[in-house]
Amino acid sequence: MKQKPALKDWIIALRPWSFPASSMPALVTFVYVFFQYKQHADIQPNWLWGALAIIGAVIFQISGNLISDYFDYKQGVDREDTFGSSRLLVNKTFSPKTILYLGFAFLFTGIILGLFLYFNTGWPLLVVGGLGVISAAFYYKFKFIALGDLLIFIVYGPLITLGTYYTITTVFDWKMIALSIPIGCITVNILHANNTRDIAHDKRANIRTFAMQIGVKAAITFYKSMIIVAYISIIAMVIAGFLHWITLGLFITLPVAVNNCKTMSKASVEDPSRIVDMDVRTAQLQLMFSTLFSILIFISSWI
Repeated sequence: MKQKPALKDWIIALRPWSFPASSMPALVTFVYVFFQYKQHADIQPNWLWGALAIIGAVIFQISGNLISDYFDYKQGVDREDTFGSSRLLVNKTFSPKTILYLGFAFLFTGIILGLFLYFNTGWPLLVVGGLGVISAAFYYKFKFIALGDLLIFIVYGPLITLGTYYTITTVFDWKMIALSIPIGCITVNILHANNTRDIAHDKRANIRTFAMQIGVKAAITFYKSMIIVAYISIIAMVIAGFLHWITLGLFITLPVAVNNCKTMSKASVEDPSRIVDMDVRTAQLQLMFSTLFSILIFISSWI
């Protein structure tokens, strides 16, 4: 008789270690609103709505992950010999339908929360939330046609940042896109590293990822370029007066980023084990970078 999934299995299915991808851009935006508030900007923040926006971003991410897991398994992307998957479907811990239904349960929860925030803010949040629903439900389709990287950058960069800022302030400020660039660039590299490692496996599954389309050499260059843009954008925002000079302290994370780039340079279709943990290491960089970003913005609020 098949054993029922344990609590640990349910937790693994939700991938809590991946939550910083969605929560950190929302948190950085939350702290940046506090920075503006302390600088006597003409805004009336609602911190409770902001906290709910962070939770909502995570809920939609969980939904997207679960739905994507289902279709990755059905498409043959995740198999016993592939890297990085949670293994819960491959090992038959859960039935595919259980994962799919759980994904849609989180999606429905996110929609309810989004509608609540919409009724307490305004129509721009309906647009942002609608795009979030589409990205969570159909991310796997974008990934299979080499548009996953672009979608991840948009969702985990500008979309979350604009949505969180509007939820807190009811102001739709396009300048917030600038704030999203460094985190979005590093976040998209998590997926890109994963897809570069999995080029051979993804080809066997008959899907097309961005890394597969451009080839390993260009994929390495793309990864490095995203890192460069992330750090250069911090300098640009400081020069423009958008960020306080103290946020240049983010450059203490640069050695970690450089080390990641050196490891990524070893990528090879023939030997994917060379970058077997690059997605994890990039996620660690994103968490480190985003956490320090939030702390430095908060400190600058009091200077």
